[in-house]
Amino acid sequence: MGELNGKVALITGASRGIGRAVALRLASEGAAIYLAANGTERELEDAAAACRKAGAPDAAWGVHDLARSGEPEAMVAKAHQRMGHIDILVNNAGIRVRKAFGEFSHEEFDRLVAVNLRAPFFASQAVVPIMRAQGGGHVIHMASQLGLVASRYGAVYNLTKAALIQLTRSMALELSADGILVNAVCPGPVSTEGFLTGRNPGELEQRARDVPIGRFGTVEEVAGVVAFLVSKDAAYVAGHALVMDGGYIVH
Repeated sequence: MGELNGKVALITGASRGIGRAVALRLASEGAAIYLAANGTERELEDAAAACRKAGAPDAAWGVHDLARSGEPEAMVAKAHQRMGHIDILVNNAGIRVRKAFGEFSHEEFDRLVAVNLRAPFFASQAVVPIMRAQGGGHVIHMASQLGLVASRYGAVYNLTKAALIQLTRSMALELSADGILVNAVCPGPVSTEGFLTGRNPGELEQRARDVPIGRFGTVEEVAGVVAFLVSKDAAYVAGHALVMDGGYIVH
């Protein structure tokens, strides 16, 4: 406890699911939290209150539609102004559209790329000067197992997650010497609303059987991996895409 005392974490997609779990875990380690999401004010305030209860010395929030050009930079500027510094950026916000290849519209393609790839790219660009001036920091991209293997009905989503993994490597190569450690987390099937929605019980049972561990992951398990990557124990980890999928991709 207290691993992150004095640190500030900016987390996107933080009103629910993995983002909220990450915020709570980092709060429990002593970090002050800025929660960003395109959710309701009530969701964000509830999440901020939960972070304070978990141990965050401060927790603030902002409604940000990261699909809008310029919004990732505005988000970073607002978080920096409100919190005073930013030591950790977790690019977690993401959306998914499940369709057969050949059925995606231009609008769906553009929105998926905007939220899942463009937003992390430009949020990272905006936070780098802040972290350089502070002497370092951490950037975590929430990629996916599906950035490494293919899945049906997810061509665009898979594409964006693969690109995030490559962005992680490129950023790490350029920024590690400045003390900015960049890594990606690649969860496999995790029990979130986004993963479960639109899937019938038979499909979910089959997906669980496909995981060697025999179950889906939890948001708390993902949060634990993020907490490790921003801890002192991971001070020599850079440019890594950490897969946590219950062994799914080994077969």
